Amino acid sequence: MSIRVHNFGGIIGWNARKYLPRLSSMGYLKLQFIARRRQQKKYIEYFFSQKEAPHPMVVNLETVNRCNSTCEFCTANIHAEKRPYMKMEDEMYYSIIDQLHDWNYKGHLTLYGNNEPWLDKRIVEFHKYAREKLPDAFIFMSTNGLLLDVDKVKTIVPYVNQLIINNYCLNMKMHDNIQVIYDYVKAHPEEFKDVDILIQMRYLKEVLTNRAGSAPNKQAKKNKVVKETCLMPYTDMWIMPNGKLGICCCDNFEVTDLADLHKVPLKDGWSSEPYKKLRQAIRDGRQNYPFCKSCDFIDAGLRMDAVNDVLKHHERLHGARQSVFKK
Repeated sequence: MSIRVHNFGGIIGWNARKYLPRLSSMGYLKLQFIARRRQQKKYIEYFFSQKEAPHPMVVNLETVNRCNSTCEFCTANIHAEKRPYMKMEDEMYYSIIDQLHDWNYKGHLTLYGNNEPWLDKRIVEFHKYAREKLPDAFIFMSTNGLLLDVDKVKTIVPYVNQLIINNYCLNMKMHDNIQVIYDYVKAHPEEFKDVDILIQMRYLKEVLTNRAGSAPNKQAKKNKVVKETCLMPYTDMWIMPNGKLGICCCDNFEVTDLADLHKVPLKDGWSSEPYKKLRQAIRDGRQNYPFCKSCDFIDAGLRMDAVNDVLKHHERLHGARQSVFKK
Protein backbone atom coordinates (compact mmCIF):
# COMPACT_ATOMS: atom_id res chain seq x y z
CA MET A 1 0.00 0.00 0.00
CA SER A 2 1.07 3.61 -0.32
CA ILE A 3 0.34 7.03 1.09
CA ARG A 4 -2.52 8.83 -0.64
CA VAL A 5 -3.91 12.37 -0.62
CA HIS A 6 -7.62 13.05 -1.03
CA ASN A 7 -8.81 16.62 -1.54
CA PHE A 8 -12.57 16.17 -2.08
CA GLY A 9 -13.03 17.70 -5.53
CA GLY A 10 -9.79 19.62 -5.86
CA ILE A 11 -9.74 23.40 -6.05
CA ILE A 12 -13.35 23.56 -7.28
CA GLY A 13 -14.64 21.55 -4.34
CA TRP A 14 -12.43 23.51 -1.94
CA ASN A 15 -13.73 26.87 -3.15
CA ALA A 16 -17.32 25.65 -3.03
CA ARG A 17 -16.89 24.67 0.62
CA LYS A 18 -15.08 27.92 1.36
CA TYR A 19 -17.18 30.50 -0.47
CA LEU A 20 -20.57 28.76 -0.72
CA PRO A 21 -20.56 26.73 2.49
CA ARG A 22 -24.28 26.29 3.11
CA LEU A 23 -25.16 25.75 -0.54
CA SER A 24 -22.34 23.23 -0.82
CA SER A 25 -23.49 21.39 2.30
CA MET A 26 -27.15 21.37 1.27
CA GLY A 27 -26.39 20.17 -2.26
CA TYR A 28 -24.11 17.39 -1.08
CA LEU A 29 -26.57 16.13 1.52
CA LYS A 30 -29.52 16.13 -0.88
CA LEU A 31 -27.50 14.18 -3.41
CA GLN A 32 -26.39 11.62 -0.83
CA PHE A 33 -29.88 11.12 0.59
CA ILE A 34 -31.25 10.48 -2.90
CA ALA A 35 -28.38 8.21 -3.93
CA ARG A 36 -28.30 6.14 -0.71
CA ARG A 37 -32.01 5.99 0.20
CA ARG A 38 -32.84 2.67 -1.47
CA GLN A 39 -29.81 0.77 -0.17
CA GLN A 40 -30.21 2.13 3.34
CA LYS A 41 -33.80 0.91 3.55
CA LYS A 42 -32.82 -2.40 2.01
CA TYR A 43 -30.18 -2.99 4.67
CA ILE A 44 -32.51 -2.00 7.49
CA GLU A 45 -35.08 -4.55 6.30
CA TYR A 46 -32.30 -7.14 6.13
CA PHE A 47 -31.28 -6.19 9.69
CA PHE A 48 -34.81 -6.80 11.00
CA SER A 49 -35.11 -10.08 9.11
CA GLN A 50 -32.32 -11.67 11.15
CA LYS A 51 -33.04 -13.77 14.24
CA GLU A 52 -30.67 -11.63 16.29
CA ALA A 53 -29.13 -8.24 15.64
CA PRO A 54 -26.22 -8.58 13.20
CA HIS A 55 -22.80 -7.47 14.41
CA PRO A 56 -22.17 -3.75 14.18
CA MET A 57 -20.14 -2.87 11.12
CA VAL A 58 -18.15 -0.25 12.97
CA VAL A 59 -17.26 -0.11 16.67
CA ASN A 60 -16.33 3.46 17.62
CA LEU A 61 -14.57 3.49 20.98
CA GLU A 62 -13.69 6.90 22.39
CA THR A 63 -11.02 6.54 25.08
CA VAL A 64 -10.76 10.23 26.00
CA ASN A 65 -13.31 12.96 25.25
CA ARG A 66 -11.04 15.80 24.21
CA CYS A 67 -9.72 17.30 20.98
CA ASN A 68 -6.98 19.85 20.27
CA SER A 69 -8.32 21.36 17.03
CA THR A 70 -10.57 24.33 16.22
CA CYS A 71 -12.78 22.78 13.52
CA GLU A 72 -15.82 25.02 13.39
CA PHE A 73 -18.27 22.25 12.52
CA CYS A 74 -17.56 20.22 15.66
CA THR A 75 -18.64 20.72 19.26
CA ALA A 76 -15.51 18.94 20.41
CA ASN A 77 -13.30 21.79 19.19
CA ILE A 78 -11.31 23.51 21.94
CA HIS A 79 -13.57 26.59 21.89
CA ALA A 80 -16.89 24.74 22.05
CA GLU A 81 -16.24 21.69 24.25
CA LYS A 82 -18.60 21.47 27.22
CA ARG A 83 -18.24 17.86 28.36
CA PRO A 84 -16.61 17.12 31.71
CA TYR A 85 -13.17 15.68 31.02
CA MET A 86 -13.15 11.90 31.06
CA LYS A 87 -10.80 9.06 30.19
CA MET A 88 -12.05 5.52 29.83
CA GLU A 89 -10.97 3.24 32.64
CA ASP A 90 -8.28 0.73 31.65
CA GLU A 91 -10.42 -2.13 32.92
CA MET A 92 -13.37 -1.02 30.81
CA TYR A 93 -11.27 -0.75 27.66
CA TYR A 94 -9.69 -4.19 28.00
CA SER A 95 -13.05 -5.71 28.88
CA ILE A 96 -14.62 -4.27 25.71
CA ILE A 97 -11.86 -5.67 23.51
CA ASP A 98 -12.07 -9.05 25.23
CA GLN A 99 -15.82 -9.14 24.69
CA LEU A 100 -15.39 -8.26 21.01
CA HIS A 101 -12.95 -11.16 20.79
CA ASP A 102 -15.45 -13.53 22.41
CA TRP A 103 -18.14 -12.22 20.05
CA ASN A 104 -15.89 -13.17 17.11
CA TYR A 105 -15.95 -9.58 15.88
CA LYS A 106 -14.40 -9.07 12.44
CA GLY A 107 -15.75 -5.69 11.46
CA HIS A 108 -14.23 -2.22 11.67
CA LEU A 109 -12.81 -0.83 14.90
CA THR A 110 -11.60 2.67 15.63
CA LEU A 111 -10.45 4.06 18.99
CA TYR A 112 -11.90 7.41 18.06
CA GLY A 113 -15.12 9.36 18.49
CA ASN A 114 -15.46 13.12 18.84
CA ASN A 115 -11.86 13.42 19.95
CA GLU A 116 -8.17 13.34 19.04
CA PRO A 117 -6.83 9.86 19.85
CA TRP A 118 -3.22 11.02 20.37
CA LEU A 119 -4.31 12.99 23.44
CA ASP A 120 -4.54 9.62 25.18
CA LYS A 121 -1.03 8.47 26.11
CA ARG A 122 -2.27 4.88 26.20
CA ILE A 123 -3.31 4.91 22.56
CA VAL A 124 -0.47 2.80 21.12
CA GLU A 125 -0.75 0.23 23.92
CA PHE A 126 -4.52 0.10 23.38
CA HIS A 127 -4.12 -0.47 19.65
CA LYS A 128 -1.55 -3.19 20.24
CA TYR A 129 -3.96 -5.09 22.50
CA ALA A 130 -6.81 -4.69 20.04
CA ARG A 131 -4.67 -6.04 17.21
CA GLU A 132 -3.65 -9.08 19.26
CA LYS A 133 -7.21 -9.90 20.33
CA LEU A 134 -8.93 -9.02 17.04
CA PRO A 135 -6.57 -10.20 14.29
CA ASP A 136 -9.32 -10.24 11.64
CA ALA A 137 -10.83 -6.84 12.43
CA PHE A 138 -10.15 -3.81 10.24
CA ILE A 139 -8.61 -1.34 12.68
CA PHE A 140 -8.25 2.26 11.60
CA MET A 141 -7.12 5.45 13.29
CA SER A 142 -8.46 8.88 12.39
CA THR A 143 -6.40 11.83 13.63
CA ASN A 144 -6.10 15.54 12.91
CA GLY A 145 -2.33 15.04 12.78
CA LEU A 146 -1.45 18.05 14.93
CA LEU A 147 0.54 15.89 17.35
CA LEU A 148 1.83 13.49 14.72
CA ASP A 149 5.40 12.92 13.63
CA VAL A 150 7.26 10.17 11.80
CA ASP A 151 8.14 8.31 15.00
CA LYS A 152 4.51 8.19 16.11
CA VAL A 153 3.45 6.95 12.69
CA LYS A 154 6.02 4.17 12.98
CA THR A 155 4.74 3.16 16.42
CA ILE A 156 1.10 2.87 15.35
CA VAL A 157 1.26 1.31 11.86
CA PRO A 158 1.99 -2.26 13.05
CA TYR A 159 -1.44 -2.30 14.70
CA VAL A 160 -3.72 -0.57 12.18
CA ASN A 161 -4.92 -1.37 8.69
CA GLN A 162 -5.45 2.28 7.87
CA LEU A 163 -4.18 5.60 9.21
CA ILE A 164 -6.35 8.58 8.25
CA ILE A 165 -4.75 11.99 8.74
CA ASN A 166 -7.24 14.85 8.46
CA ASN A 167 -5.24 17.93 7.50
CA TYR A 168 -7.62 20.69 8.62
CA CYS A 169 -6.46 24.01 7.20
CA LEU A 170 -7.49 27.23 5.49
CA ASN A 171 -5.12 27.23 2.53
CA MET A 172 -5.31 23.70 1.06
CA LYS A 173 -1.72 23.00 2.06
CA MET A 174 -0.27 20.30 4.29
CA HIS A 175 0.90 21.32 7.72
CA ASP A 176 4.68 21.20 7.99
CA ASN A 177 4.73 18.08 10.17
CA ILE A 178 2.33 16.25 7.86
CA GLN A 179 4.41 17.21 4.84
CA VAL A 180 7.44 15.66 6.58
CA ILE A 181 5.46 12.47 7.18
CA TYR A 182 4.29 12.39 3.57
CA ASP A 183 7.82 12.82 2.23
CA TYR A 184 9.22 10.16 4.58
CA VAL A 185 6.60 7.56 3.68
CA LYS A 186 7.10 8.25 -0.01
CA ALA A 187 10.85 7.76 0.39
CA HIS A 188 10.51 4.56 2.48
CA PRO A 189 7.56 2.61 1.02
CA GLU A 190 8.77 -0.76 2.32
CA GLU A 191 8.34 0.38 5.93
CA PHE A 192 4.66 1.06 5.29
CA LYS A 193 3.72 -1.64 2.79
CA ASP A 194 1.14 -3.22 5.12
CA VAL A 195 -0.82 -0.08 5.97
CA ASP A 196 -2.97 2.35 4.01
CA ILE A 197 -2.09 5.94 4.92
CA LEU A 198 -4.62 8.49 3.74
CA ILE A 199 -4.16 12.25 4.08
CA GLN A 200 -7.45 14.11 3.69
CA MET A 201 -7.33 17.82 2.93
CA ARG A 202 -10.14 19.31 5.02
CA TYR A 203 -11.36 22.90 5.21
CA LEU A 204 -11.18 24.05 8.83
CA LYS A 205 -14.34 26.19 8.62
CA GLU A 206 -16.39 23.81 6.52
CA VAL A 207 -20.13 23.56 7.04
CA LEU A 208 -21.12 19.90 7.12
CA THR A 209 -24.24 18.68 8.91
CA ASN A 210 -26.14 20.01 11.91
CA ARG A 211 -25.27 16.85 13.89
CA ALA A 212 -28.64 16.71 15.61
CA GLY A 213 -28.30 20.36 16.58
CA SER A 214 -24.84 20.17 18.11
CA ALA A 215 -22.76 21.61 15.23
CA PRO A 216 -21.52 25.10 16.20
CA ASN A 217 -21.74 26.48 12.65
CA LYS A 218 -24.99 24.86 11.49
CA GLN A 219 -27.97 24.84 13.80
CA ALA A 220 -30.86 22.45 13.27
CA LYS A 221 -34.11 24.17 12.37
CA LYS A 222 -36.63 23.37 15.08
CA ASN A 223 -39.59 23.28 12.70
CA LYS A 224 -37.79 21.23 10.05
CA VAL A 225 -38.15 17.46 10.25
CA VAL A 226 -35.86 15.12 8.33
CA LYS A 227 -38.05 12.33 6.96
CA GLU A 228 -35.19 10.02 6.09
CA THR A 229 -34.03 6.97 7.93
CA CYS A 230 -30.46 6.63 9.23
CA LEU A 231 -28.02 3.73 9.15
CA MET A 232 -26.05 4.56 12.27
CA PRO A 233 -28.18 2.67 14.86
CA TYR A 234 -27.93 -0.43 12.66
CA THR A 235 -24.28 -0.21 11.64
CA ASP A 236 -22.40 1.56 14.44
CA MET A 237 -21.75 0.83 18.08
CA TRP A 238 -20.83 4.13 19.70
CA ILE A 239 -18.98 3.70 23.02
CA MET A 240 -18.31 6.78 25.12
CA PRO A 241 -15.50 7.07 27.71
CA ASN A 242 -18.01 6.58 30.52
CA GLY A 243 -18.77 3.10 29.19
CA LYS A 244 -22.22 3.98 27.87
CA LEU A 245 -23.54 3.30 24.40
CA GLY A 246 -24.74 6.44 22.66
CA ILE A 247 -26.52 6.81 19.33
CA CYS A 248 -23.66 8.12 17.18
CA CYS A 249 -21.11 10.91 16.68
CA CYS A 250 -23.91 13.47 16.58
CA ASP A 251 -24.37 13.09 20.32
CA ASN A 252 -21.30 15.07 21.23
CA PHE A 253 -22.95 16.15 24.50
CA GLU A 254 -23.34 12.49 25.56
CA VAL A 255 -27.04 12.76 26.41
CA THR A 256 -28.20 9.49 24.86
CA ASP A 257 -27.91 6.28 26.86
CA LEU A 258 -28.76 2.99 25.15
CA ALA A 259 -26.84 0.76 27.57
CA ASP A 260 -24.23 0.96 30.33
CA LEU A 261 -21.36 -1.49 29.84
CA HIS A 262 -20.66 -1.34 33.56
CA LYS A 263 -23.99 -3.11 34.02
CA VAL A 264 -24.56 -5.23 30.90
CA PRO A 265 -22.29 -7.20 28.54
CA LEU A 266 -21.41 -5.61 25.22
CA LYS A 267 -23.49 -8.05 23.17
CA ASP A 268 -26.55 -7.48 25.36
CA GLY A 269 -26.05 -3.73 25.12
CA TRP A 270 -26.21 -3.92 21.32
CA SER A 271 -29.62 -5.62 21.62
CA SER A 272 -30.94 -3.59 24.56
CA GLU A 273 -34.55 -2.44 24.74
CA PRO A 274 -33.64 1.25 24.22
CA TYR A 275 -31.70 0.22 21.09
CA LYS A 276 -34.68 -1.79 19.82
CA LYS A 277 -37.02 1.15 20.37
CA LEU A 278 -34.63 3.51 18.56
CA ARG A 279 -34.29 1.18 15.57
CA GLN A 280 -38.01 0.59 15.30
CA ALA A 281 -38.72 4.31 15.62
CA ILE A 282 -36.43 5.49 12.83
CA ARG A 283 -37.09 2.51 10.58
CA ASP A 284 -39.35 4.74 8.49
CA GLY A 285 -37.85 8.12 9.33
CA ARG A 286 -36.03 10.26 11.87
CA GLN A 287 -39.20 12.20 12.62
CA ASN A 288 -40.23 9.33 14.88
CA TYR A 289 -37.36 9.76 17.37
CA PRO A 290 -36.95 13.09 19.23
CA PHE A 291 -33.14 13.19 19.30
CA CYS A 292 -32.87 12.47 15.56
CA LYS A 293 -35.87 14.26 14.06
CA SER A 294 -34.01 17.37 12.83
CA CYS A 295 -30.61 15.73 12.23
CA ASP A 296 -29.33 15.82 8.63
CA PHE A 297 -26.22 13.68 9.15
CA ILE A 298 -25.47 10.98 6.57
CA ASP A 299 -22.36 8.87 6.13
CA ALA A 300 -21.89 8.01 2.50
CA GLY A 301 -18.51 6.31 2.68
CA LEU A 302 -17.46 3.45 4.92
CA ARG A 303 -20.95 2.41 6.04
CA MET A 304 -22.41 2.28 2.55
CA ASP A 305 -19.48 0.22 1.28
CA ALA A 306 -19.99 -2.25 4.13
CA VAL A 307 -23.76 -2.30 3.62
CA ASN A 308 -23.38 -3.03 -0.08
CA ASP A 309 -20.98 -5.89 0.65
CA VAL A 310 -23.41 -7.47 3.14
CA LEU A 311 -26.37 -7.13 0.78
CA LYS A 312 -24.46 -8.61 -2.14
CA HIS A 313 -23.38 -11.56 0.01
CA HIS A 314 -26.96 -12.05 1.26
CA GLU A 315 -28.34 -11.96 -2.29
CA ARG A 316 -25.79 -14.53 -3.46
CA LEU A 317 -26.74 -16.87 -0.62
CA HIS A 318 -30.44 -16.34 -1.28
CA GLY A 319 -29.90 -17.03 -4.99
CA ALA A 320 -27.96 -20.21 -4.22
CA ARG A 321 -30.75 -21.46 -1.90
CA GLN A 322 -33.38 -20.74 -4.55
CA SER A 323 -31.38 -22.80 -7.07
CA VAL A 324 -31.20 -25.72 -4.65
CA PHE A 325 -34.96 -25.63 -4.04
CA LYS A 326 -35.70 -25.58 -7.77
CA LYS A 327 -33.58 -28.70 -8.26
